[in-house]
Amino acid sequence: MRRLSSLEDHFRVTEIERAAGELFRNINMAIVADDQAISRQDFQRFVTDHGAFVWLVDGVTVAYLLLKQLDGAAHIEQVTVHPEHARQGIGAQLIVVADSWACERELPAVTLTTFRDVPWNAPYYERLGFRAFWPRDWGPAMGARMDTEAARGLEAWPRVAMIRPVSKVSTAEAVVHG
Repeated sequence: MRRLSSLEDHFRVTEIERAAGELFRNINMAIVADDQAISRQDFQRFVTDHGAFVWLVDGVTVAYLLLKQLDGAAHIEQVTVHPEHARQGIGAQLIVVADSWACERELPAVTLTTFRDVPWNAPYYERLGFRAFWPRDWGPAMGARMDTEAARGLEAWPRVAMIRPVSKVSTAEAVVHG
């Protein structure tokens, strides 16, 4: 089940982020595993803007999605599933939430940035219909995003910006607002 997030979800979101980050340590990407979890202040901004969602299994938050508008598209700032709940379609369901969010705002596309060669990153998003898009097609905010990621040391591994047109979702799949 999905729902809009509240600030009370911050602690669990950081637990999920840290657990998922450990997967990067296993592929020699310790800088990613050691990256700071989202601050309470930054998380609050997503909550306030109705761009923070959580996914619950048996009443426990097991995944989250953070969205914002970037260059006229819905941008997935973060989508993370706790490793204990991976490979169950939860991430794909959260992408449906991103589509709903974009539709509500009349945005034509969903974007994200990710690692090109990590199996649960770009190859996964390609299976969900995303495609790489290149600097010549970026708006200024995406260019700034990629520069910020490089400054954090993420350029040590190939990064890619990805985009897909919004999939129109049925009313039954619409985002739950309460």
